[in-house]
Amino acid sequence: MGPDQVTELARHLLLEAFLLCAPLLLASALVSVLLSLVQTLTSIQEQSITTVPRLAVIALGSVVGMPWMLRQLVEYTIQLWTNMHRYLG
Repeated sequence: MGPDQVTELARHLLLEAFLLCAPLLLASALVSVLLSLVQTLTSIQEQSITTVPRLAVIALGSVVGMPWMLRQLVEYTIQLWTNMHRYLG
């Protein structure tokens, strides 16, 4: 396996990881911005007010998105194993 094939595998792996993480990161960022706006408007500077809702959104998003995430991982794994002959020879 040459360096170009290793680079291609790493690129596909990083793209897949980005696609799986992006919805959760976007939801967390949106909740953080909204909570920061509320904290600024109300002058309440309590850290638990931002941490708990963010964790709840991540947990809920993980539970709701789990079927899609698992399907994506299974498809990626199948694609990787079916094309393994390209990298071994």
